[in-house]
Amino acid sequence: METRSNHVLVGAVVLAMLAGLLLFTVWLAGLSTKTTRCFDIYFAQAVGGLNKGSTVSFSGVPVGTIESISLLPDRPEFVWVRINVDDQTPVLQGTTAEIKGVGFTGVSEIQLTGAVKGGRPLSQPGPQGCPVIPSSSGGLGALLNSAPELIDRIQRLTERLTELLSDENQNAIADILDNMKRTTDVLAERAPDLADAIGDARIAARNAGIAAQRVGVLADSTNRLVNEEGRPAAQDLRRAIAGVERAASNLDAMVADARPGVQNLTKSTLPEVNRLVRDMRELTVTLRGFSERLEQEGIGGALGPEKLPDYKPARRR
Repeated sequence: METRSNHVLVGAVVLAMLAGLLLFTVWLAGLSTKTTRCFDIYFAQAVGGLNKGSTVSFSGVPVGTIESISLLPDRPEFVWVRINVDDQTPVLQGTTAEIKGVGFTGVSEIQLTGAVKGGRPLSQPGPQGCPVIPSSSGGLGALLNSAPELIDRIQRLTERLTELLSDENQNAIADILDNMKRTTDVLAERAPDLADAIGDARIAARNAGIAAQRVGVLADSTNRLVNEEGRPAAQDLRRAIAGVERAASNLDAMVADARPGVQNLTKSTLPEVNRLVRDMRELTVTLRGFSERLEQEGIGGALGPEKLPDYKPARRR
């Protein structure tokens, strides 16, 4: 009886295992019907941490795996990575791929980003037969690629800091700090004077504003004066200038009319006047001599011939 019970138990277990195997086979068959698409990615950087079968995620959601990793045959400076992703993954124009580290384990995965609503899907085959997803440097890969340059810059910065913190510069900095302290002390002592100076400056600024306002009012008044009184004065000046011009024209006409008479006076009348003046001068000299004789000799001497002087012979010695 016990032997028969054991056989029944063993048969039940075997049947259960066969049913489980059948269910597992059906599940695998369902998975195998899931469609995928291949894409190629070319990295110009190290791909440490990536392996065949590593996860490919889109914005953190697993969507596929890495199928193969190898160097590009014609361009060995590039690493060729082929991935298989779910056919429903929105790999569109503008999608990029970068290497992301998974924690601190040293394992990496490929992260796809850049899906834009309305973008066209990547369908143009690349040189290896699958559409190409552009790569971008980011995360740990970008940090590792820029590490040599970063280290060089840190070294130069350290050298400059060492030069800056030399003994001579430290003494100079100490002197500068000391001078700043003394200046601060002086400013603290002069704080009341500075407050008065600031107050005077405010008053001066206010007075300057008032003066500027008054200057503006004066300018307005000057403009009104020029506009209201300057225009009549300008009109009077124009009339005076016109009168002067008319007088000048009349004077020119008078000079033109008197020109013949002036020429006649110059050619005939002036010589006769000169002869008359010369005769009058001779008459004046004659009258003067007659008056002198009349005073000295009387009327008879004046009318008679002029007497000769008496002759007195010289005495002999």
